[in-house]
Amino acid sequence: MTQSEALSILKTGANVFLTGEPGSGKTHTVNEYVAWLRSCGIEPAITASTGIAATHIHGMTIHSWSGIGIRESLSEADIDAIASKEHVSRRIQKTTTLIIDEVSMLSAPVLVMVDAVCREVKRVDLPFGGIQVVLVGDFFQLPPIGRGSSRPAFAFESGVWQDLHPLICYLTEQHRQEDPRFLSVLASIRAADPDPTTVSVVLSREAELDGFDEDVPRLFTHNVDVDRLNLERLEKLSGAPKRYVMNGTGAPPMVEALKRGCLSPEVLTLKEGAVVMGTKNIPALGLANGTLGTVIGFERNTNYPIIETHDGREITVAPVEWAVEEGGKARAKITQVPLRLAWAITVHKSQGMSLDAAAIDLSRAFEYGQGYVALSRVRTLDGLHILGWSEQALVVHPLVVTHDEAFRNASEDAAAAFASLEASGERLELEQNFVKASRGHWEKEGEGAKRERPKKALKESTHDHTFRLLEEGKSIDEVATERMLTLGTIYGHAEKLVQAGRLSRDLLRERIPESLMRELPRIHDAFQTQGAEHLTPVYDFLEGSVTFDDLRLARILYDA
Repeated sequence: MTQSEALSILKTGANVFLTGEPGSGKTHTVNEYVAWLRSCGIEPAITASTGIAATHIHGMTIHSWSGIGIRESLSEADIDAIASKEHVSRRIQKTTTLIIDEVSMLSAPVLVMVDAVCREVKRVDLPFGGIQVVLVGDFFQLPPIGRGSSRPAFAFESGVWQDLHPLICYLTEQHRQEDPRFLSVLASIRAADPDPTTVSVVLSREAELDGFDEDVPRLFTHNVDVDRLNLERLEKLSGAPKRYVMNGTGAPPMVEALKRGCLSPEVLTLKEGAVVMGTKNIPALGLANGTLGTVIGFERNTNYPIIETHDGREITVAPVEWAVEEGGKARAKITQVPLRLAWAITVHKSQGMSLDAAAIDLSRAFEYGQGYVALSRVRTLDGLHILGWSEQALVVHPLVVTHDEAFRNASEDAAAAFASLEASGERLELEQNFVKASRGHWEKEGEGAKRERPKKALKESTHDHTFRLLEEGKSIDEVATERMLTLGTIYGHAEKLVQAGRLSRDLLRERIPESLMRELPRIHDAFQTQGAEHLTPVYDFLEGSVTFDDLRLARILYDA
């Protein structure tokens, strides 16, 4: 699903789970939706599962917003007490849209508690009291943190999720990685199928460590390693240190929450030559969360640091604000220079960043998704350096793998259904009804306020789009490039189109590379002796002379 398709669905007021691979534009889509709501006079409640994620989106944690705090369960008395708090009741009563970011790290019990409080405050026996709920995240990334040995249930395992019945908007465009080889590696990890090719590609980056730039940020799984390396490197630099102390104003609990979630430290110590990373998106400066640079001096009058980015730009970095906003007004804010030392950072704090390069130590990976999160921060394979390795590094949660296929299928169904609504004009009617029910103002495009709308109407499903391009004569590779999708995704489309009888095997044969055409007889012979259900035995039988992607495509053309 494209971002514009997801945005159109969100505007109807439907409950939505907005997901997709890292770099697919989830945050951008949410920001576009928030801007549209505000243009209609609707102020959404913007929350996240963690303080770091909340800071990124100018919101608060869902725990704070709902009043549940750090509780692990709620009695009837607890629910009544929370709902009786004036500030909690007031914010929930006026909320018509609730956004919860990084939902992968939100446990099922927390979602149940938030639902219970919203129902009590709203006095409406509907999920979350009838509030539109937008859940945002990727379950392949870091899971909920539990206490004790038991694994907390994912949010999608809760009965509340089933009651909410969110439409699935699975974004398939890619805006971070453009390297097909690297995308293939990430896709195989995501599919819980890290075959020998995937492992060899990743480990090849370990072999290229000699001479790599030591100023490239290192990602570790543990805080102690990060703190140690940053302190060691800073102390080795000569010159006088400059200290920048964070200031905060507003409600003390909110100020403390902002400080915990901010990637810039409360006391930032810099020296000339220090390797740093931007901690906030500031388009006017050309600074982003994840921009890498080196301190080359300090402004004479203010002592603000001057950094040179890796692409050669010089930026003077002044303090900026992070705020908790509610009702369009700041309830609390902190001020600090938006930088942090970047010789090292934890995988946890890197979530949401895009890095030009990173040296990653996964030798002590201990959690599902840690390796996937770390690897997917980097834009290209050339920017990836592996410092340490363990078998746990490529493991993703098997339950997530199972649900992911269902999420993808549900997303395709939603796109097709809303394409029909778009064509008939019904989607626009749903949008109007939602805005009016939310006490906002709605004006049709061209009648008064200018409103951003999708650039093109939703006329075809993602399968239809792939089919059309193949019919137009484009090769499999050209379709993947034009649609900015992985080859694996296009292969999946081709497989379903063949199974549905819409795409003939003869046409598909004309669209595959000549190199694969030459190998088809040998591959199909291997399928006869090894079976076609699992590709690894065939890959081993052919001694790795054919890629897994080619095997998958050959299997589509195989008649057992």
